[in-house]
Amino acid sequence: MSTARIPPIQCLLTFEALARLRSVTQASEELCVTPSAVSHRVRQLEQIIGTKLFGRADFSLTTEGSEYLAHVREGLTTLQKFPSSSAAPGKRKLRLAVTPTFARSVVIPRLREFTEAYPEIDVTMQVSIPLLDVVAEDADLTVRFGAGRYADLEYVCLTKDVVTPLASPAFVREHGPFVVPQDLQNMPLLRSPLEPWRTWFAAQHLDWPEPADGSQFNDIGLMCDGAAAGMGIALVRLKLGAPWLENGSLVRLGSSETFVENVPSPHAHYLCWRTGMMDRWECAAFAEWLKKVLA
Repeated sequence: MSTARIPPIQCLLTFEALARLRSVTQASEELCVTPSAVSHRVRQLEQIIGTKLFGRADFSLTTEGSEYLAHVREGLTTLQKFPSSSAAPGKRKLRLAVTPTFARSVVIPRLREFTEAYPEIDVTMQVSIPLLDVVAEDADLTVRFGAGRYADLEYVCLTKDVVTPLASPAFVREHGPFVVPQDLQNMPLLRSPLEPWRTWFAAQHLDWPEPADGSQFNDIGLMCDGAAAGMGIALVRLKLGAPWLENGSLVRLGSSETFVENVPSPHAHYLCWRTGMMDRWECAAFAEWLKKVLA
């Protein structure tokens, strides 16, 4: 039997999702791919079968599209009756590369939920610091922190966050109180290329340059540890700083009456993967799970 006209499974899954949801954005979120990947897969499918599937911008189906959708759904239903675990017994391996503090503050506290829900998947986690080119080349899925422009990868935004200054209670007692943003002047400000101070300065209407002196860290967790040890004030994303805030080793400065709060970080965390990786069910399962727990 010739397989020349059988489209890739990811194209069929994308077509079914787009026909059902009638939204590129919603389909991309469900499939954990970019909107451009959804459009590309549908175009690829139409080229392979030689038929236009969608008639208008509202993603209503053509007559041929409706007929083809019925066949696609029938085929997908049949495939679901034969899970890959029965054909290939044994544990599935999932290799994750995650930035250090995101791993400690966000993933690890929740990872047991995933391993209990998917006992057939063995997770291997590695540290990745793309800023310093410390990356795990063999990882199936990678969490990166940045502006979200990764030309060589498919990706989805996991979580955005806000930044705020944090310091140890002892530091606040010794150098405070920090009532207004101007009280941070001449204080030791801990630095990291991952979180520039200028973002927060601008939100507080402070015309201050980026600090050029003081201790610098290439990991937010290490910077939080430094601040907890009394080294100075750290600018930290709240979701990453949650463990230190919860155990009381760091506290927020100022108040909503004097500080502009909820200052957005200019960057976000993204889940990234190579094209075709989401065809592996263990990758798709982890991506869907991680998006849900961070929602």
